[in-house]
Parts: sequence; C-alpha cells; structure tokens
Amino acid sequence: MKKVIKLAVVFAAVVLSGNLHAQEKKVKLENSLLWEISGNGLTEPSYLYGTMHMMCEDDFLIKEKVEKAFENTDKLALELDFDDPSELMAMQSMTTSTTPLSERLSKEDYATLDNFLQTKLGVKASQFENYTLIGIMSVVMFKSLNCPPKMYEVEFMQQAMVNKREILGLEKVEAQVTGFSESYTDEEFIDQLKYYDISYFDEMVAIYKEENLNGLYEMITDEKFMDAEVKTIMLDNRNKNWVAIMPELMKAQPVFFAVGAGHLPGENGVINLLRNAGYSVKPVLK
Repeated sequence: MKKVIKLAVVFAAVVLSGNLHAQEKKVKLENSLLWEISGNGLTEPSYLYGTMHMMCEDDFLIKEKVEKAFENTDKLALELDFDDPSELMAMQSMTTSTTPLSERLSKEDYATLDNFLQTKLGVKASQFENYTLIGIMSVVMFKSLNCPPKMYEVEFMQQAMVNKREILGLEKVEAQVTGFSESYTDEEFIDQLKYYDISYFDEMVAIYKEENLNGLYEMITDEKFMDAEVKTIMLDNRNKNWVAIMPELMKAQPVFFAVGAGHLPGENGVINLLRNAGYSVKPVLK
C-alpha cells in the first residue's frame, strides 16, 4: 500500500510542469506557500498550500504557520483522494501493465528507453516489462533524488487520519492519466526522462524553501516540458475544474487544500482564479 501511494504521489509531481508563454499575463505573487481564502460568503477561512510532491527527508519541513492553518480546518483536500481504495487501485494500475513494455512501444522508442535506462540506472528496459512509462518515470525520479523521500500529501493525510478528518480528492486518477495520454506521445514522454536528475531537484528545492512561487513557476513551466496545448490540458483546465469544486467545499466547512505548488501561480493559477471568483486570497507570511 505504501509503495502504491509513493508512486502515485511521485507521478503527481510531474503534473507541476507547464509552459510559460509570452501571451500569458504574469501575476506576481508574494513569497508564500500558504494562502488564506476568505470572503464571498465564507463564514470561516479555508487555506491553500502549495506542495512539492517529493523531496529529501533532510529538506522536509512543515512550518508552524502551516500547522496552525491545518488545525483550524475540518477537512483535507488533495489533488487525489489517497484514502479511497478504488483510487489506490487506479494508482497501481497506472504504473503497471499486463502487456509487456516491448509490445507496447515501437522498436525505436524501446531502444531509446533501453539506452537511457542503462546509462541512467544501469539496468535494461527488459527489467521494466510490466511497468507503464508513468511507472518508469516514478522510478527514475526516486533514483535521481537518491535519498529517503518525504511527501507533504502523505504527511497531511496521516495527520488527517489521526484526527479523523475527512480526506477529499479534487479529481480522479483517471483524469490525470487521460491528460497524459492526450498530451504526450511515447517518444515525447521518454525524451523528458532525462531532465529529472539531481540538479533539477536541488534547484527546485532551493526555490521551494524560499517559498518563491514566482521563481518556482518560471522553473517548472519551461518549454522543454510542455507546449501551449499541453499546458492547457495539464495545468489550466485542471485548475479551473478544481476552482469550480472548491466553493461548495469551503461553504460547508473550512478546508485545507494541498496541491502542487505549480498550480498556484499564473493567470490561470488557482490563486488568481479564486480571486476572479470573488474570494480574498492572501498570503500567510507568519
């Protein structure tokens, strides 16, 4: 079960990627990962926290301001509901396949992947015959991190379970898998694997620890990851779907929303979309 959760959360980290285009209106935000949502009929504030889905245990920290916000809410909402058995099964199915990898990929793509895996991990593609490309990406990312990992989603979920708080998902695993299939060819997916090395994570962690959403957004929206069409599918549309769901949840009870930090900034980021919907969204600095 733990392995399934880890793979699913790592997979979700990839969803942070996007493409910052010149035509997109830049929305500069204060340096904070935690934001208070109030107004527009809410009797109590809810909170929005930007996570980094995977980092080394030594770098992991939940600040006091985050703990206070978490304590002042009644429900936890993540991108995916890790407390739902059917969703856990879906997470497992997206990383494994009964059809051998060598039959699913073209000879050219399989050869490219095999060369990459031998160079990067020292193993052949034949050792991943029952993995999907998403599952392989999860392994590559774990190996690149090269340390015991911790994940905010898992930590928040464990705290919620101890306090018997309801855990919600803003979308289904199926939606994320569909987004990937509509966005990337096998060749494009394999090509992206080379970018997830230790230097990539070190740079991202440094910016994340500064709570610098603007800098983080610039890094993770590099064009080598997504074009305009893919950005719309993997970021913008998902953000809009979440913001359509959030009002009813917040109206009923104060909610602690924890989603990938890459979803917060930008013209079509969750913060700006909530503001456009009439809410006051302010950074929690202390």
